[in-house]
Amino acid sequence: MTDLPASPSFRLAYVPGVTPAKWVRIWKERLPGIPLELLQVSVAEAPEVLRDGTADAALVRLPVDRTVFSAIPLYTETSVVVVPKDHVVTAAEEVTLEDLADEVVIHPLDDVMGWDRPPGEPAFERPATTADAVELVAANIGVLVVPQSLARLHHRRDLTYRPVTDAPESGVALSWREDATTDLVEDFIGIVRGRTVNSSRGRTQPEPEGKQRPGKSEGRKPAAGARKGAARGSSGAAKGGRGGPGGAKGAGARRGKPKRKG
Repeated sequence: MTDLPASPSFRLAYVPGVTPAKWVRIWKERLPGIPLELLQVSVAEAPEVLRDGTADAALVRLPVDRTVFSAIPLYTETSVVVVPKDHVVTAAEEVTLEDLADEVVIHPLDDVMGWDRPPGEPAFERPATTADAVELVAANIGVLVVPQSLARLHHRRDLTYRPVTDAPESGVALSWREDATTDLVEDFIGIVRGRTVNSSRGRTQPEPEGKQRPGKSEGRKPAAGARKGAARGSSGAAKGGRGGPGGAKGAGARRGKPKRKG
């Protein structure tokens, strides 16, 4: 008896704080015969699962090694400071790094902020993970600056957070190995870029400018390329006038009927 070939599948890794649910749902609607397998990995593990082929693509935090991986920036996240609910910081709607200068700021080993030098006073030791750092905040050992999605992921009733206006933002991207761009990877690229069913099958077609509309989410901002595309689209709509593209309807309404002589 001849063994049947294995059914194709798409393996997507994602790092903590990133929620792939929307894109997974669209995948299941468009490609119901191809399973999408999810693999949650740490930020440090993400490059390794792409290199060794454990995952076909990954939702990662920037930066990535561009000599090995391709990446499409998706959005940036606001950074927040996690504090106990009775902390003095909670009196303000938002804070700056200068406001944290006298605070013990915990800097976990899996930190994703990319600090040149972390703000505030350093803690006595660096905890292994962000989850461990949150436990130290709850014990009033210090405060923690993280992307907003990680603050939500590690939410506790006795803690809250406030935006830090001048802290580095965390960029999230879809990444895959440069030399392993398969048809299924192209299909997923089409989904995250918001292509329609028909255009997503033309895998190598470029995305028209102004068509990307990333979904709104608290603490998220579209990547720079998406913002520029939206600005161009708005400019084109303004030139089109009230009657739609090119202002055809509006132009006809202004001409009116010619006056009769005599």
